[in-house]
Amino acid sequence: MLKGHQSWEFASKPVILSTGTVVGPDEGAGPLADQFDIVHGDTKLGQDSWEKAEKKLMEEAAQHAIENAGLTKEHVQFYVGGDLMNQIISNSFAVRTMQIPYLGIFGACSTSMEGLAIASMMVDGGYAQYAMAGTCSHNSTAEKQFRYPTEYGSQKPPTSQYTVTGAGCAVVGKHGRGPVVTGATIGRVVDMGIKDPFNMGAAMAPAAVDTLQSHFRDFDRDPGYYDLIVTGDLATVGYDIAVDLLNKHGIPIGNTTYKDCGLMIYDVNKQQVQAGGSGCGCSATVTYGHLYKRLMKGELKRVLVVATGALLSPLSFQQGESIPGIAHAVAIESGV
Repeated sequence: MLKGHQSWEFASKPVILSTGTVVGPDEGAGPLADQFDIVHGDTKLGQDSWEKAEKKLMEEAAQHAIENAGLTKEHVQFYVGGDLMNQIISNSFAVRTMQIPYLGIFGACSTSMEGLAIASMMVDGGYAQYAMAGTCSHNSTAEKQFRYPTEYGSQKPPTSQYTVTGAGCAVVGKHGRGPVVTGATIGRVVDMGIKDPFNMGAAMAPAAVDTLQSHFRDFDRDPGYYDLIVTGDLATVGYDIAVDLLNKHGIPIGNTTYKDCGLMIYDVNKQQVQAGGSGCGCSATVTYGHLYKRLMKGELKRVLVVATGALLSPLSFQQGESIPGIAHAVAIESGV
């Protein structure tokens, strides 16, 4: 299974049997609105706190994924997931409801592909017949924890990003119809000394490029192997930095279509989202919604999703620490 230095190749090609995506009103007003299973018009989802609303997003996405696979929760051996909340409470409390054996993980906004890589490894290795990967985020919970509460009304600089209110979940199985996971590259922590929590795109871009370099090296490929490469949530600032770094390192990113989930989920020219989207729910909803549907239709044959994460905490920021970046890549191919 080990491929090169830091990648996995899945010989059995685990199948993404189904997905579930649930988003809030701002995401429902974006260009991918019709690609999600559920669009809520209320960011609180009828709950009495933002945190409970985020948990409900995760529960709904997971339940939708299970139902779309024609399964019940009893069929699923393991759930792998995490989020941005302290002690990943959104996923932990959601799985408390589902009662599925649970592996909680934290990779900040890279959690979506970290979870999919681990779930695929379980299925490929024969350690599970069905495994789930899920993650979520909520604009108001993330703002309150990492920056300023929404009610404070602070003005944000153009480099800041808008945390996606959404959850995405996938059911991975050994056999069936759907896109297949062919490999993954586990990223290294890259820290360029950036300390501004309102400029996470710049902090994460070097990690994305490092993982892309490692992926192409380990699999002996160039970007042209894929129809589409997407990064997780670099948004406008990080995306431009990533393109510059890729060109500087001689990686022919122009041989494929390169996009960023943070620029796909919103219309940055019309919606008030600063530099674009971010959050665990960003790459999860775009991948399990929009990209999954295009792969199912055969519109895309090979996609590489590189989810990026900023590994800061409120404590580390308050103590003047820099922001480490991480990125995990998963290769997904159409089963059509």
